[in-house]
Amino acid sequence: MLTDPFMQRALLAALLVGVSAPVVGTYLVQRRLALLGDGIGHVALTGVALGWLVGAAMGLREDDVLAVPGAVVAAVAGSVLIEVVRRRGRTSGDLALAIMFYGGIAGGVLLIGLAGGTSGNLMQYLFGSISTVSGTDLVLTVVLSAVVLSVGIGLRAALFSVSHDEEFATASGLPVWALNIAVAVVAALTVTVAMRVVGLLLVSALMIVPVAVAQQLTHAFTRTMLTASVVGVVVCVTGLTITYWQNVSPGATIVVLAIAAYVVAVLARPLLTRRSPATDPHPDIPDDVEVATATGPGEKEVCA
Repeated sequence: MLTDPFMQRALLAALLVGVSAPVVGTYLVQRRLALLGDGIGHVALTGVALGWLVGAAMGLREDDVLAVPGAVVAAVAGSVLIEVVRRRGRTSGDLALAIMFYGGIAGGVLLIGLAGGTSGNLMQYLFGSISTVSGTDLVLTVVLSAVVLSVGIGLRAALFSVSHDEEFATASGLPVWALNIAVAVVAALTVTVAMRVVGLLLVSALMIVPVAVAQQLTHAFTRTMLTASVVGVVVCVTGLTITYWQNVSPGATIVVLAIAAYVVAVLARPLLTRRSPATDPHPDIPDDVEVATATGPGEKEVCA
């Protein structure tokens, strides 16, 4: 398997997606926007079809050569629009996501028809086609993954503060609006990165389910992100290995493995909790301070 050039590219793409998708998913779970990836994925489908349409109009030999760039543009635009709508509060978040769901699918099918293709041309983007990852696709995956990881890890403290409590972040002087846009943009880039691996319809699962697994095993934010990335890499590489020997969908296999890992983590959590000693009630705050409060003559209460 490792000597096959197609599998070499597919494994590298799966590795990059497995690492980067849960990093962004950790922030989305913290912000209770687990379905944002689905909304962006549907909008990205319109971008894919738009890339086909532009490629056909330009007379390119391969109509889908602009599919990924089109998906990137559409996904970023859609994610920023969702953040603007959410911030202004004129439309509820779930309603805005629903509009993106339906509009993205409809726009993709309409534009692919105008490009002279059929809805069947969109299937590899809807459900993933990692075995067809080309050299160009791999380069784009490397670049986009590097951007996602740089922002997701490099701005970890600030992004966590905004995701956890926007009012506190504002009071602390952080650029909340810019950081929210950053989360939205890296989520959009993650969707386009994972598009070839699991498909636009399943991309949100790869962003969220590994985080759900990690939350069963640890409570600290940084450890959750690290554990989720490890789970993402394991399920992506394992799923791709299975599909090399069995003729099944790579994207569906990866997602099913992630869900199976979640079930195992849920079942194992009571055993881990029973064996582990009491831990710091605030694991994300490294500088707990003991404060002595006088409650009476010769008595004091110690609080963390």
